[in-house]
Amino acid sequence: MAHHKSAKKRILQTAKRTERNRYYRTRIKNIVKAVHEAVAASDKAAAQKAFETANKYIHSLVSKGFIKKQTASRKVSRLHKMVNALEA
Repeated sequence: MAHHKSAKKRILQTAKRTERNRYYRTRIKNIVKAVHEAVAASDKAAAQKAFETANKYIHSLVSKGFIKKQTASRKVSRLHKMVNALEA
């Protein structure tokens, strides 16, 4: 257990940040999973809608500093390729 006021504060901040990061990670997984499921079902309209949601959310996390710009671009690019493969 922390003995200094600053150490106690760091414990609280770490717990808050951990909870927030866990929420963001889970949200990304669920949004990406929605795109995968729509593509697996060959539902072009649902896949396109899920992709738009994923694209917007992933890039919003870049502006918050949760993920890096290149990581977001890679994720979005892979999802976009999957959605576009339905059209072919």
